[in-house]
Amino acid sequence: MATLQTRCLLSIFLVNLPKCVILRGAPAPPAPPFCYIPCDTTRCFQHIKCEWSPSPGDQIPTNYSLHWKGTISNEQTSLNNMIDRRGFRHHEELRVWVQAKTQHGSAKSPEVVFYPAHIIRPPPPNITQNQDDAFIILWRTVCRDLDFSVGKCSVQYRTEADQDWHEEEGSYGSYPIEEHQLCTAYNIRVRCACNRGLTSDWSAILTIQDNQKPPEGEIDVWSDCDVSHANTGCFITWKRLPVTCGSILEYEITLVSSNTMNSTKFNVSSANPKKIICDEVQCHYNTSLERSRFVSVSAYNAYGATRPSYLKRLGSGKEENKPTLHIEMNAENLTVSWKQSSQLADNLKGYVVQYKQFGSDLGHSFDWAKLNKSQTTAFFRGQFKNYTAYQVSLFTLSNSNEVRHISSALGYSLQKVPSNVPSFKVSSLGDRHVTLQWEPVPILQQYGLMQYYEIGVAGQNGTYNVYNLSALPQDKYQTFLLGDLSPGQVYDTWIRAVNAAGPGEKTTRRFTTKDSERFGFLSVLLILSFCIAGLFFFCRFASAKRHNVCGSKVPDPNNSQIFREIKLQTSDSMAWICIPFSEPHPTMSLLEIVTSKSPQDVPSDTEEQFRDGSLLLGSQGTVMEDPVKEDSAPEECDQKDDRCKTEAYRKIVDSDEETNMNSSDEEQDMSGYERHFMPTAIDMLEVSG
Repeated sequence: MATLQTRCLLSIFLVNLPKCVILRGAPAPPAPPFCYIPCDTTRCFQHIKCEWSPSPGDQIPTNYSLHWKGTISNEQTSLNNMIDRRGFRHHEELRVWVQAKTQHGSAKSPEVVFYPAHIIRPPPPNITQNQDDAFIILWRTVCRDLDFSVGKCSVQYRTEADQDWHEEEGSYGSYPIEEHQLCTAYNIRVRCACNRGLTSDWSAILTIQDNQKPPEGEIDVWSDCDVSHANTGCFITWKRLPVTCGSILEYEITLVSSNTMNSTKFNVSSANPKKIICDEVQCHYNTSLERSRFVSVSAYNAYGATRPSYLKRLGSGKEENKPTLHIEMNAENLTVSWKQSSQLADNLKGYVVQYKQFGSDLGHSFDWAKLNKSQTTAFFRGQFKNYTAYQVSLFTLSNSNEVRHISSALGYSLQKVPSNVPSFKVSSLGDRHVTLQWEPVPILQQYGLMQYYEIGVAGQNGTYNVYNLSALPQDKYQTFLLGDLSPGQVYDTWIRAVNAAGPGEKTTRRFTTKDSERFGFLSVLLILSFCIAGLFFFCRFASAKRHNVCGSKVPDPNNSQIFREIKLQTSDSMAWICIPFSEPHPTMSLLEIVTSKSPQDVPSDTEEQFRDGSLLLGSQGTVMEDPVKEDSAPEECDQKDDRCKTEAYRKIVDSDEETNMNSSDEEQDMSGYERHFMPTAIDMLEVSG
């Protein structure tokens, strides 16, 4: 007797047995085939093509075969979906079916009966729109080329916002869409059949739109400029209008300068890529605005144009209250904000925020947004590259469409450490200081927001210093004076750039300071050489002047105490340094020489003074007296003999040696002095001659 457990297992087996038999039995019958004779524009092919759907619930490998049998011919089989028409007569009736076979059995689809002449299928028609009325659809079939007449056609259309097709019958190769919405795009397709045979497949979809009025809206025009040079390298760019009421056929660009106005129209479909470049969003006109005062852009379709959009060239000048831009950036989003000034200009219309990939070509990675004057935040969506600098700029737009740049900053979606400094050297070298010079890291190799440059110096004596220097301005070369060094020492120095991601690689140099003792000895020696040379030339010049004067009658200074001291000092090259402080410097006097044309012109009283043998010298009462008269000089004494000169001038008295002489005696001695020792007018004429 079976237990309860055995009875339960037997019940479960009996319930699932029919399902197991179905899964392991013959496959389900496939759908009946759809057969036709394909044709192209000139002929129909020599085979029949059949298509069918697989068996429902086909979960195991299944092989399908195509079978057919004519009224006269025997049954034939094809492992593909083709039936060769040459194996039977053209007007012979055919029976066609599909057989599905698995390892567990086979199944046969329902039969399809047809005549080959009734299954001719033309290709889809070619459809176009009427040039006079865009909503009249035209098409052409190949029925007449196949020696058939045109049969019925069907037209389907819908708006781009709809999902369901609206179908109508058409004839004679045309169909008008009478009730259509203004400025709305429609999708249309057509299929046709010949007078006998099957209907063709649907044609390709044609999109048409009502263009019965000019395009609406105003073009958003802007200039792609180098903000560091206000009027250099500016190029016109604008955003294309959305397709709301017909596609744009042409753009007109007008450039106005001081004396001329040039207008140029460009067809969008056949524009010269060297002059105008258009993508799905923007268009760029590759002509500089350096000599243009302002520009205007208009868009045209078949029925008119938009209002011109004006833009003046970038103005010059600096903003006094320059706002700071705050940039938040990642790979997909860019947010720019700033703090608005408390005092806004009266003619301020709004702001323009633009970003551009640094160093990119015209029109690449470039976009802008126009804001009203109350907005201080701009938001962009895009694809921003990592470790790449994007230059964000803020502009003001006046009521007269004048543009002025007020601030710029760099932004990065992701940062990494910068590259090493390309050039680092010692530009000048001293004993206790050197000047270091380096070339800043290029912006394309900074890979992040630069913070500062770090310079380190290490000496042999164990000193080590690090200096942080500003990364601005971004000039071609930057310098740093490094002081507090020791003479004649070897130093190792390095530099590296630091950005928000950290410091980059070091660039190192070694230098040796100059020796200060050697440098000081050479300096003293050089100065002393210049002094000796100057003293030598001064003595030569003084000697030459004295010889020129000695051609006349002058006093011999051998009997003067001061002159003797000076003579002793000039004979010794270093004696001028040892002038005694007990004796003051001599007081030199100016001697006035009075010349006359001839000896006869000399007055008689002057001759008397010469005979008296006295003369006054200087302003300090210096008296020179010689009791020996000119006519009493010994005749045998030679004027070139030094002894004679000493005897003749032994009575010369300095002002410092004689202090008790009154003014009357000075006048008498002056006459004798001039008579015996000073040159006469005739002598001076001979010397000057």
